[in-house]
Amino acid sequence: MSGEASGGPQPQDYYSEGELHIFKKLKEQLAPVKLEVQDISGGCGSMYALDIVSPKFKGLPVIKQHRLVNQVLADEIKNWHGVQLKTKAA
Repeated sequence: MSGEASGGPQPQDYYSEGELHIFKKLKEQLAPVKLEVQDISGGCGSMYALDIVSPKFKGLPVIKQHRLVNQVLADEIKNWHGVQLKTKAA
């Protein structure tokens, strides 16, 4: 869940296909030092909780951090009912 010396955060073994897709996309685009993805919709993939700590957020207010995440996941978010987003600059 948190950063590791071997290339940053690694996905959890129990991640669903949807969680893994989101994890990989966020890791590729935002180079986070901490990344947690959780399907909180009961497994149907319609709502996610995301916790992201990234150096790409440095100097950005929270609203702009969230907009950056929304841009990265634009295609996915349009099919969701909601998202819980926690971001922080590294």
